[in-house]
Amino acid sequence: MARPRRGRKRPYGDPHVPLDPDRIGAVPRTETGPGGEPYTVRTVRGTEKSYRCPGCNQLIPPGTPHVVAWPNEPLLGGGLEERRHWHTACWRRA
Repeated sequence: MARPRRGRKRPYGDPHVPLDPDRIGAVPRTETGPGGEPYTVRTVRGTEKSYRCPGCNQLIPPGTPHVVAWPNEPLLGGGLEERRHWHTACWRRA
């Protein structure tokens, strides 16, 4: 007879794992973007690719933490096709 699978819960003797603040930043949020329009914004730690920032027209090198933003367009699928990668400082200025 097979034994039931145990849950993946933290064992009672193990210490609590603190919340990672970097992961909180990755949760999408709504902010006012260029032109005063609402944008969905997500902070990323960095990727394997480089991207061109629309704020300064400079490259965001691979592995550089930055912001990904796209217009809120609920009727048109959220505007994901208009998603852009920004330097964090450039996004704040926009």
